[in-house]
Amino acid sequence: MQGKTALITGSAKRIGRACALKLAKEGADILIHYNNSHDEAEELAASIRIAGGKAWTVQQDLSEKGSAEKLMKQSLEKTGGINYLVNSASIFPENNYADVQQNDFEENLQINALSPFFLSRAFAETSKSAECIINFLDSRIIDYDRSHLAYHVSKKVLFSLTRMLSEELAPNVRVNAVAPGLVIPPPGMTEEYLKERIHTNPLNRIGTLSQVSDSMYFLIKNTFITGQVIFVDGGRHLKGSFYGL
Repeated sequence: MQGKTALITGSAKRIGRACALKLAKEGADILIHYNNSHDEAEELAASIRIAGGKAWTVQQDLSEKGSAEKLMKQSLEKTGGINYLVNSASIFPENNYADVQQNDFEENLQINALSPFFLSRAFAETSKSAECIINFLDSRIIDYDRSHLAYHVSKKVLFSLTRMLSEELAPNVRVNAVAPGLVIPPPGMTEEYLKERIHTNPLNRIGTLSQVSDSMYFLIKNTFITGQVIFVDGGRHLKGSFYGL
């Protein structure tokens, strides 16, 4: 991937960080987007540079309207061209039927679905070297998560947008998604959170960050795939759609 550049949102920590390290290892230059995690983003950029790669950090609050277009503009000013966009930034707040409020829907939709959409559109329209978009979904989109109602709706919307964009941006830009399952505990939770749910997938396992980032890399490298979702979830998605997606 020498000579290629990737912008990865929310890549200072967690899955986004694993994707940044994977693409840097494969030779790509990396734009590390963050909101509040300045120190973690700079630490990651420094580690990539020490290993011989190129990396920049770029800050933007994706909960604000218009932020996606600003982020693309900032990123192109630093690099001149971007080949890959990985929409990893996400929030995962708890709320249910009884307590969810309108602002919960608005915040989840803005960060988890609308920002990826407007960033993808800006990417396709302004980066002449645009090749591929990867959206991060969740294996829960197949059934129902009643403890994260607004989040669940936003990821279902992002799934639909992934399919729509794969049509709208073809043949120049491919659009695919990765849907992780039991891989990393939510912020503030420990490994016990994962162990308590190990029975929820047929393989009775906890996945790894490298298995997720390897799937992202596969979708970037395979130029005959678009509109596809890879579930990295130990088979959990089968429980919600045995003969479906």
